[in-house]
Amino acid sequence: MEKNQDKSFSYRDAGVDIEAGNQAVEEIKEVVKSTYRPEVLGDLGGFGGLFALNTQKYKEPVLVSGTDGVGTKLQIAFMTGKHNTIGQDAVAMCVNDILAQGAEPLFFLDYLAVGKLEPNQIKEIVSGVANACRESGCSLIGGETAEMAGFYKTDEYDIAGFCVGIVEKENFLPKKDIAIGDVVLGIPSSGIHSNGFSLVRKICFDHKKMAIDAWVPELESTLGEALLTPTRLYPKLILPLLEKFKIKGLIHITGGGFYDNIPRILPDGLGVKITKSWEIPAIFSLLQEWGNVDEREMYRTFNMGIGMMLVLSKEEATKIIMEFKNKGEAIYEIGEVISGDRNVWIEGIDL
Repeated sequence: MEKNQDKSFSYRDAGVDIEAGNQAVEEIKEVVKSTYRPEVLGDLGGFGGLFALNTQKYKEPVLVSGTDGVGTKLQIAFMTGKHNTIGQDAVAMCVNDILAQGAEPLFFLDYLAVGKLEPNQIKEIVSGVANACRESGCSLIGGETAEMAGFYKTDEYDIAGFCVGIVEKENFLPKKDIAIGDVVLGIPSSGIHSNGFSLVRKICFDHKKMAIDAWVPELESTLGEALLTPTRLYPKLILPLLEKFKIKGLIHITGGGFYDNIPRILPDGLGVKITKSWEIPAIFSLLQEWGNVDEREMYRTFNMGIGMMLVLSKEEATKIIMEFKNKGEAIYEIGEVISGDRNVWIEGIDL
């Protein structure tokens, strides 16, 4: 009778390829190094990222941190097979948040979990992260790539990020002197950004049964291309304004839209009235039409074409509008601070 031989299993047999992981690290080393600020110490591959903060530049430095993911927008990347923009979404959701408190982004770390590690796909995703870090002036100093066979599907992944920035304590936002009569300015978004995609997918794919590669004349692109437009990065545009003008508050319009994000910076006894003085991008109008979505729901779910808001005095607002005009950048006067209970009224929606 032949003796049974127990099979010898390896990590690769369990679905985890260590060699592919090492190859992926080598593939991304140079693009990661391209993001390094002078304060970065060491190299990629250590147990932690090192950043030597120059405290001599600040009187009372305050570190501001933020973390976020991309959410179900990832499903659009899976459907299109395009992965070079999703990294910007991960960076933008973090750096734009800490920017809203007046902070300059310093460094960023990413977490990428995959079903099967494909070095070329990893390089594509991380290149998007690195490009966005460079554009935001922060360094990608580390991260984690986890191959989780049997947990994620082979061709799927999740990505999240964490960033740290710095601001002088006296320049921290929002300011306490926000007052009735202050102006709200709106800076355009690049599209849907990274919020509301569960509703987007419900409308486009479950309800309308649209194909991801369907050409949409109103968008002058395929549906997939429009939905994958990466979140706009605001640091390089906003940081110089913080040095030059007296900005009292910044509002990053993310999940919760206008109704949930504007109140986050308002002192007690104040509210904001929004006047729809900008052109709503076609993607939002189409989603509202396709899904028969209530207008209030639209402004609670999406950014509606405004990704960042500034709150400041009328005098300072006039100066910034002129500054943007001279640079050929779009900015809109979209509202004012009024008496209220930290609530938001939108023209044509709220009584």
